[in-house]
Amino acid sequence: MKSKNRVFDCLTCELTERRDKGQAPLWDNIFRTRYWDVVHHFDTALPGWLVLVARRHIAAVDEMSEAEAAELGVLLRDVSLALRQVTGCRKTYVLQFADHPSHPHVHVHVVPVMDDRPEDRRGPKIMGYVNVAAEERVDEAAMNAVGEQVRQVLSAMTNKA
Repeated sequence: MKSKNRVFDCLTCELTERRDKGQAPLWDNIFRTRYWDVVHHFDTALPGWLVLVARRHIAAVDEMSEAEAAELGVLLRDVSLALRQVTGCRKTYVLQFADHPSHPHVHVHVVPVMDDRPEDRRGPKIMGYVNVAAEERVDEAAMNAVGEQVRQVLSAMTNKA
């Protein structure tokens, strides 16, 4: 069952509606473009693990409009630049998923790659930073701090354009 931009039983759509209503915390509403929302991953041990979320429900990358795809390309670059400034990472990894039972919605992870990460967190093993125990997760204050800094960087980039 679909509404204009939401698919029921899609937690990602519910979270997008929360942002639309102004009810999301800063970490879950860092920056918004016409087609994408930038949020901090809520279940990670790595500060700065950001997620770009399609603002309308799309279940696969090939369902994106040309405008959504074009904006995503620019946003990936800009978010990577912002993360380099904010976290000191040397680059980012980019991963896309859309098949979790609660999140069947295109979202793109932008992960800061730190020089001091351990050997067991290199390449695809970076996923060891997600689905961690509650006490290992980045806390809300830290997510908000990163979010505020990323917001400032992205806003400055947008204002220069």
